[in-house]
Amino acid sequence: MFDDFAKDNLHGRLRRDRKALLWKLDGLSEYDARRPLTATGTNLLGLVKHVATVEARYFGEVFDRPSSEPLPRWQDSDGSDLWAAENETRDQIVGFYRRTWEHSDATITALPLAAPGHVPWWPEPYSNTNLFAIMVHVLGESIRHAGHADILREGLDGRTGLRAEHEKQIDEEARAAHRAKIEQAARSAARIKGLDRQPPTTPSVTTSLPM
Repeated sequence: MFDDFAKDNLHGRLRRDRKALLWKLDGLSEYDARRPLTATGTNLLGLVKHVATVEARYFGEVFDRPSSEPLPRWQDSDGSDLWAAENETRDQIVGFYRRTWEHSDATITALPLAAPGHVPWWPEPYSNTNLFAIMVHVLGESIRHAGHADILREGLDGRTGLRAEHEKQIDEEARAAHRAKIEQAARSAARIKGLDRQPPTTPSVTTSLPM
């Protein structure tokens, strides 16, 4: 009974965060969906591609239920799952993610939480594991990258939220006042601690393609 409860809750959260991650692409131009938004190149479409690859491997190879999606050998991983090549369309990557959901869901439904699995890219003795541990691991990956997507999208156009139906209209004045209050608190704390120095100016993010 508890196993069913645990599986249903983990699975429900995974489904929720999958949708949240995809929603972060909603309404973006092709450029903004793909462009690097951090010093290390993190980008929104790449996050979707990466999480899809993670799910395909963990709910596929680990339980000897390989996905039908073409995946490179894990030994040959080169970071190409973290960004979209120019010949990869958004529809292709989103479709890959959605098909992976179906495969993952079938694995989760078919196996008990104690079902044994083997992760060859994990060190011993952790490589021998079970479905419960893999569900927790993949959920952690999904939550982490959905959080990355939250910040990236907010930096692009200010849109925030977990789900489309809960999104609120942006109040620019209220946001500016709230940010100014936090900035003032930070500056005051720095002065109190004798660390008073001019903080760097935060660069703005433009959503337009450079000429």
